Order: sequence, then C-alpha cells, then structure tokens
Amino acid sequence: MIGLDTNILVRYLTLDDPAQSAKATEILERRLTLKNPGFVSVVVIVETVWVLDRAYGLTAQEIATAVERLLQVEVLTIANEQEVFTAMVALKQGRGSFADALIAELGTRAGCTRTLTFDQKAGRLVGFELV
Repeated sequence: MIGLDTNILVRYLTLDDPAQSAKATEILERRLTLKNPGFVSVVVIVETVWVLDRAYGLTAQEIATAVERLLQVEVLTIANEQEVFTAMVALKQGRGSFADALIAELGTRAGCTRTLTFDQKAGRLVGFELV
C-alpha cells in the first residue's frame, strides 16, 4: 500500500497543473493496483475537502461529487470509508459541513452517544448536542 498526500488528490480532481495533474492521474489510474492500492487517511480527505472549498471555491455539491468520485476509485483504500461516505451524503444534502458530519460519524463509530459543540451549524447534525 502507498500513502497519498492531499496534493496528489487535489491535482487528480482539479487537473489544474498540467505536469502534476498528469503525474497524479498516472499514479491513480496506472501505478496503483488492487494488490498495491493507495491509502487515503481521514486527514487527507478533510484537507482535500477544505482545499476544494477554500482554494478552489467549489460548491458543496461539487465537493460531494469529488469525494464520491474518490470513493469509487477501486485502487484507493480510504480510511473510515463508511463514515466518509455518510459525511459526503450529509454535504450533498446540505445538512452541514463535511468535517462536522465526519466528526459526528467518527464519534458514533467510537461509541459516543453524542458530540458536544458550541457550533450552531454543527449542532443541527445528528450526533451533535449544542451546549
């Protein structure tokens, strides 16, 4: 397994730099295999979403589509894939931010009955309790 950094995923998704995007595409579409997949950590997924939002100005729908695209790449092993999927759905449905939805899902998976927050927006997501 080969770990992948945020910039590899961003270049693959945005195709904004001819040289780096070509290398990222070659990695994801030719070098990685089912026997030697790429590993994407939760931190890399959250960073990727943040970069697509802040640096590229993509809409929530566009970001959800990008995350969904990554989830469909067979040669990627995405940490906490089910929680990432659920957070992507929450983002797609406009129920909250990707990061907040992922925090709630990871907490639930860890056995938390709820996650306490001061964040009004996060407090509307299932799994959070506004304090």
